[in-house]
Amino acid sequence: MKISNQRVEEIINFIKGLNFDQKYKNEFTNENIKNIFYINESLTHSSANSEINYENFEFLGDAVLRLIASDYIKNKYRYMKVGERSELRSHLVSDQWLEEVGKKIEIKNVLLIGKKALNDKSAKATIQAEATEALIGALYESLTILEPIKNWLIPFWDEKSKEILADPHKKNYKSALQELTQSKGLSIPVYKTIEIDKQHGNPKRFFCTVYIKNRLIAKGLGKSIKQAEKDAAGKALERFQNNMIDQ
Repeated sequence: MKISNQRVEEIINFIKGLNFDQKYKNEFTNENIKNIFYINESLTHSSANSEINYENFEFLGDAVLRLIASDYIKNKYRYMKVGERSELRSHLVSDQWLEEVGKKIEIKNVLLIGKKALNDKSAKATIQAEATEALIGALYESLTILEPIKNWLIPFWDEKSKEILADPHKKNYKSALQELTQSKGLSIPVYKTIEIDKQHGNPKRFFCTVYIKNRLIAKGLGKSIKQAEKDAAGKALERFQNNMIDQ
């Protein structure tokens, strides 16, 4: 893929803006044009180039991310049980977390996206998450070591870990709701979810209602069935905690 001098400078400036050690930033200059090409590919959506885009680096980034997240948790939370580590890691490598990182590094400003995808506002979050994961893969392809990438991501993980661990339910609202209802001798929650919009990535694509003993307890929305159910379960828990449900 040929890229202009302007695009090269744009990528160099983008890398300079990341919280990387300076010696690694020096790997992304005109003298290391191959690395610039890798980053450019990771920032290219398939709507802009059907053959050379971020899909391959997204695949690599997924593997890199899971490995360094596991290492981070192992070192940061040494006395955490294996099951708890896996639970925390699921949050630290999630699409939601990737989207949050993408927003913080303003990845949208350097993404190459075709006009049709650019106008699809519902896909914006998904594209940012995928490109952020691809960027991680491209950084590894360029540097061939994990340490600088992990060090760059640690502040993001520290922030997210505090948020997750401060939540008594660890964001696993469905499990928490089921445990709560069972402890009260109530029936297992029943979720009914319907698709109310066909647009991929729409945060209100699915509508969910949760019932206990055939009684409607709460409603939720989400861009996936899983997220809609999670939203409904979270709202149901709030109602129980605020004593808004007669048992």
